[in-house]
Amino acid sequence: MSMFCFQCEEASKGTGCTVKGICGKTESIAVLHDLLVYLLKGLALVAEEAQRQGRPDDSVGPFISQALFATITNANFDAARLAELIQATIAKRDALKAAIGFDGAQDAVTWNGPVSAYAAKGAEVGVLSQPNEDLRSLRELLIYGVKGMAAYTDHAAILGLEKPEIHAFMIKALATTTRELSSEEMVALVMECGAVGVTAMALLDEANTRAYGNPEISRVKLGVGKNPGILISGHDLRDLQELLEQTAGTGVDVYTHSEMLPAHAYPAFKKYPHFIGNYGNAWWQQDKEFAAFNGPILMTTNCITPVKAAYRDRIYTTGATGWPGVRHIPDRPVGGTKDFSALIAQAKTCAPPTELEQGEITTGFAHAQVMALADQVIDAVKSGAIKRFVVMGGCDGRHKERSYYTDVAQALPRDAVILTAGCAKYRYNKLDLGDIGDIPRLLDAGQCNDSYSLAFIALKLKEAFDLEDINELPISYDIAWYEQKAIIVLLALLHLGVKHIRLGPTLPAFLSPNVAKVLIENFDIKPIGDVQQDVAAMMAAA
Repeated sequence: MSMFCFQCEEASKGTGCTVKGICGKTESIAVLHDLLVYLLKGLALVAEEAQRQGRPDDSVGPFISQALFATITNANFDAARLAELIQATIAKRDALKAAIGFDGAQDAVTWNGPVSAYAAKGAEVGVLSQPNEDLRSLRELLIYGVKGMAAYTDHAAILGLEKPEIHAFMIKALATTTRELSSEEMVALVMECGAVGVTAMALLDEANTRAYGNPEISRVKLGVGKNPGILISGHDLRDLQELLEQTAGTGVDVYTHSEMLPAHAYPAFKKYPHFIGNYGNAWWQQDKEFAAFNGPILMTTNCITPVKAAYRDRIYTTGATGWPGVRHIPDRPVGGTKDFSALIAQAKTCAPPTELEQGEITTGFAHAQVMALADQVIDAVKSGAIKRFVVMGGCDGRHKERSYYTDVAQALPRDAVILTAGCAKYRYNKLDLGDIGDIPRLLDAGQCNDSYSLAFIALKLKEAFDLEDINELPISYDIAWYEQKAIIVLLALLHLGVKHIRLGPTLPAFLSPNVAKVLIENFDIKPIGDVQQDVAAMMAAA
């Protein structure tokens, strides 16, 4: 087969997509993704040699981050733009080879075929080119962790923060997947990936809060106004900032969708009166919600689904995201901003959004805000008012089995508090779960990009209770996963020593039985099960 992809939770039949991706990825896009990753490994090999010679190219790491970002699930489906990235990778690799006088023997370093050969080469070097199931599993687990890390790192770089050690690890990890290492060595690299993932998550947290302030508890409107609007989805806060600046005073309102909801909690965005509220739900419902919005839609990062005719002429992509035939907003020039004038002009010709719902929703419980409530939280735990925290972060998705997370939220006893980040919250964030004293039973820390807050809160509680082991905290983990950012969050939690994580709706298809056994034996990772049984076990710290 020329297509095989099992990097997301919706892998067909729980094993892998072989004809067309559940996400909408075609065979031709799948093999372009495979070829791009393969050539990035070649670039990493050359960059590693440049580092060894003491002649590093500091542009390689950021480039790898941007290119890998385009290959994560539901990001870039545009063959033309993927071909451009492949050509840019070859050009950067060959320029660095020439600069350092390197003539590597690996095919990833030497291959330089024409565009007409991309499909054939991509099929040749795809996931199944590694015949050993366990080695393939460990390599892909590492690569998917690095893909998630790349997304965090690229977001931070856009806001002006970078750490060379993160890029150095990404280069090392990609280069290592071309070598024959033992399973023990690969497991060690996977755990190192989790450690560097914590650094990357912390860096993005610093970048976001430095640029826009610490999120504050905020009530976000779910209804609509009377003006035409632009709907922004994805995760990129700088895109939102520039869109708000350019729409100010134009009579065009701005609404968030899906993972952009938490942006309403940042102080810097509260000064815009035309920043109206949130429209819709998680990413997978965008086909109906985008059609109802009536105005232009801006997809800033991953989580784009197959574009429907009802809004094809109103949707724009930017950054790592792409869909064939959809207008793409180019990257900002150095020192400049992106140009959203086309969206604004089109919005003025559109009807206001069709209202989907009314009311408000609360967000803004990132680590600084929760730490401001630390004394109340600690007192509530000591008094027994709070018996358990349940981390239900991660991703949402289409599978009906994800109703499990709604059922768990409703089944948890009134003395349990849910900590969440990511679009998984849309399974329960509109439920009336009540409060414990002045502490809401649902604390939404933000996007999947804000998952660092969940780790930070746990570590601070460990300090506050003077515990030796993070697993002694009254915290259980019931995580929903979908794509590669969730993988780096999982590896980060494992690095921090967290055990007994429930993971669902299914365990990753890319984990071979032997690799899954290692994770289960060492960390007690387990699949989700019966709601009532899982709730009882979590409340009993099992």
